[in-house]
Amino acid sequence: MSPCRRRTLAAAACFACATLALAAPPPGGRVDPWILGRLAEAAPGARVGVLVELAERPELAGIQGTKLEKGAAVHRALAAVAARSQAPLLERLRELGVPHRPFWVANVVWVEADAALVAELAARPEVARLSGDAPVRVPETRQPEDPERVPEAPLAIEWGVAKVNADDVWALGYTGQGVVVGGQDTGYQWDHPALLAQYRGWNGASANHDFHWHDAIHAGGGVCGANSAFPCDDHNHGTHTMGTMVGDDGGANQIGVAPGAKWIGCRNMNVGDGTPSTYIECFQWFLAPTDLAGQNPNPALAPDVINNSWGCPTSEGCHSGNFAVMQAVVESLRAAGIVVVVSAGNSGSGCSSVTDPAAIYEASFTVGNTTSADNLASSSSRGPVTVDGSNRRKPDLSAPGTSVRSSIRNSSYGTFSGTSMAGPHVAGGVALLLSAHPALRGNVDVIEAVIERTANPAVNVTQTCGGIPSSQIPNNSFGWGRLDVLAAVQAVLLADDFEPGDFCRWDQVGEPPAPPAGCP
Repeated sequence: MSPCRRRTLAAAACFACATLALAAPPPGGRVDPWILGRLAEAAPGARVGVLVELAERPELAGIQGTKLEKGAAVHRALAAVAARSQAPLLERLRELGVPHRPFWVANVVWVEADAALVAELAARPEVARLSGDAPVRVPETRQPEDPERVPEAPLAIEWGVAKVNADDVWALGYTGQGVVVGGQDTGYQWDHPALLAQYRGWNGASANHDFHWHDAIHAGGGVCGANSAFPCDDHNHGTHTMGTMVGDDGGANQIGVAPGAKWIGCRNMNVGDGTPSTYIECFQWFLAPTDLAGQNPNPALAPDVINNSWGCPTSEGCHSGNFAVMQAVVESLRAAGIVVVVSAGNSGSGCSSVTDPAAIYEASFTVGNTTSADNLASSSSRGPVTVDGSNRRKPDLSAPGTSVRSSIRNSSYGTFSGTSMAGPHVAGGVALLLSAHPALRGNVDVIEAVIERTANPAVNVTQTCGGIPSSQIPNNSFGWGRLDVLAAVQAVLLADDFEPGDFCRWDQVGEPPAPPAGCP
């Protein structure tokens, strides 16, 4: 259980009253009530983690070009705005000698602040809001952290890999070659037999972790410790998700959708718990990977797709008042041409159970969980998204996520269930699609549209959420359908250049599914 527990509204109001006795009242509406509550609970002079959101934002919507060009332009724009707008604030923080960490990806600064500093920061003219850096937790799976071991020499390709027809794509010559997938999670056992050959930091004889690994955990870290200089997993969850994306030991363990792709990783959780700042730190590193010292950011080394099998629940600090920070981060990654795959969550089967960042955002490619019989898992979260008032349709699609066997720590294998297992199938599917049609790299809109429109809509569930029955495609239960990467690859091989509008002409081609509703 995370150390950050639920608080009632009445308690929050009481915390706020107590805080005002500790420091001058900050400008109204600028301070997250979570911060006020934590300070009121603590002894005088105590400090809490605070995200200082600056008001200035660059305009990213008009950035065009190749993935490399987009990434470089987005990095320049974000870094320039942060350097200019954060300079006076950083000077003041250095003067005070308080711990702090700036982030350019969303123009925020993490600060360890007491009540007096909170009031001072909230009064600064360049500051838009102060948000709490509360603990968040990896979504639960239905298996324990130390799962039951299963045979290490299976007789066939893993069922989820076969279900999305990845093996049929391999037969066409596309295994993910030339594509880089990223994962932020509990870490990764980089030398696991199913992951070693695919790790971008391994040249076949030795490892170099610069630009291929980052650890956002700066205290604690379980068996890995803090600031690990090499990819390490303190929980099992991350190693499992990466195995589903790219895992292959060269023998019987064909656990990954895109075994020809390379992977890089970032640890964003401390034995299963993270904070908004650790997620932001990993997202920033993916947009422009650095060396182990955090220097020399290089957007040319950014991944093509990132898997995010985690969530930030309201009960642990994320709420409508601070959703905008993570939203800005995800939108920056998308503007840079990176597909952000996010697990929908395991709070189903009720409607509007997609409630946590980053699954709730339009810019995220949100994934639900299906079984081997193409049933929608009862635990898979449904839309529409109501926590932010958007009524946004989610998830975008679904993928195998129930009883998925993959790699775990200690060079072993285990079986987990949940949308955390579904998302990696989609991230691997993106890698296969890009290996078949490299010209799509960086065009997130088209990549997502191809995968959505070729998904298998025959998912078994009868439900109406947000006024949309599950018989209508897309819907708020499973989105466009269950991932079919072979259909996606076949679709892009039918044309030299794809735009979303091309899908309306598929009924004239005959090979892919019928066009979606709304096509002329």
